[in-house]
Amino acid sequence: MTICGGFLENEGLQPRYEVATPNKPAIDEIRNGNVHLSQAAVATSFETLEQGEYCEIVHFAQINERDGFFLAGRNSEPDFKWQNLLGKQVLVDHLFQPLAMFRYALHKQGIDEKQIKIIDAGNVEAIDRAFRGGQGDYVHQQGPAPQQLEKDGIAHVVASVGEAIGPVAFSSLCATREWLETDMARSFMTAYRAARHYVIEAPASEIAHKEADFFPGIDQDVLTHTIASYQTLGCWSPDPTISRAAYNNLLDVFLYSGLITQRHAYDSCVVSPPDVTVS
Repeated sequence: MTICGGFLENEGLQPRYEVATPNKPAIDEIRNGNVHLSQAAVATSFETLEQGEYCEIVHFAQINERDGFFLAGRNSEPDFKWQNLLGKQVLVDHLFQPLAMFRYALHKQGIDEKQIKIIDAGNVEAIDRAFRGGQGDYVHQQGPAPQQLEKDGIAHVVASVGEAIGPVAFSSLCATREWLETDMARSFMTAYRAARHYVIEAPASEIAHKEADFFPGIDQDVLTHTIASYQTLGCWSPDPTISRAAYNNLLDVFLYSGLITQRHAYDSCVVSPPDVTVS
């Protein structure tokens, strides 16, 4: 929304948006000076910290303060309980953060993951193809993919991982410490705060209309429904600061999966957003 809603232009900035690729990883692009900032996740800093190294790229604003993944099943289950997964085949996104979050959600719901057949079907496109092709009883996907499955009559959304876990430092914005001291960073943050306020308050249908080009192949009503779900879930809190509570919950998630060996200090990879005057 910061990009497509005109908020950057209002601050005199002209955005250039690119999707990261294996050949052009987001963090490397920041480090090389090819981009000013990137969408990422606070957890991407843990590998650097586990190696005892200094984080030159830091996270300065939250995007989502909830996990944005859902569970969808073959059947409608209005009274779904996580125990329904026992003995079933579940296609799970195996990227490091979604998998860690899913495992922690099972833990919080008192579910032994060994009693579930967790399937790695590949990347997000492969997961969707596999479930559409008949593999698995349930599928674990980020919105709006499971909502589109529901619209297509293939699945029913039965649970939210974000609801099961609660507030957590999920997705974020990151940049160099040096850039965050610039006037451009302050102008960006003014735009980002305005866009964030807009997506909290605006009708989901209006947001979906503005953002449709970012979601090719997704029906407008599906996108609207997904955005409304995120608004209700509380993904976007008014304060973009990555809170210490959300960060501590993230540490709990990654310690549970054995992906980190210690509770890394908050300020080792997180800083406050650039100061701006909010009208």
